[in-house]
Amino acid sequence: MPLSYLYEKRVTEWEQMIDVNIKGVLYGIAAVLPYMRTRKQGHIINVSSVAGHIAFPSSAVYSGTKFAVRAITEGLRQEEVENNVRTTIISPGAVDTELVNCISNQEIKKGIEEQIMKFGLPAEAIANSILYAISQSDNIAVNEIIVRPTKQEI
Repeated sequence: MPLSYLYEKRVTEWEQMIDVNIKGVLYGIAAVLPYMRTRKQGHIINVSSVAGHIAFPSSAVYSGTKFAVRAITEGLRQEEVENNVRTTIISPGAVDTELVNCISNQEIKKGIEEQIMKFGLPAEAIANSILYAISQSDNIAVNEIIVRPTKQEI
């Protein structure tokens, strides 16, 4: 999540986000999908973000990658309905993790750190939402969950 303004042209950071957030998701799907198709069952959970639902200043590239995760996961869901492969997109809001450490723009980093200190969720909250999705019976697919602090505006 190395947030920055587009005019800063942090191309290396853009490439890293695309490699991890988009290609990583695709490679993960490619690794497990053949086995799920053979078994005619499976569950793929991908992590997007609230930033995958709305872009904000400094999040253009990050949001783009997280919108892509949602599109890829929804496309996968539609393609694999007949194979009983369930998909879930988890979209966290402000969560107290190390992600803020990869923000190289110090002004943006400070703002995000303040937000997380005020109301950031513990990582356990996201784990619990994943547990909820995977604990459903095979005929129920929880396709998307947005989890954010009550006090988070965006």
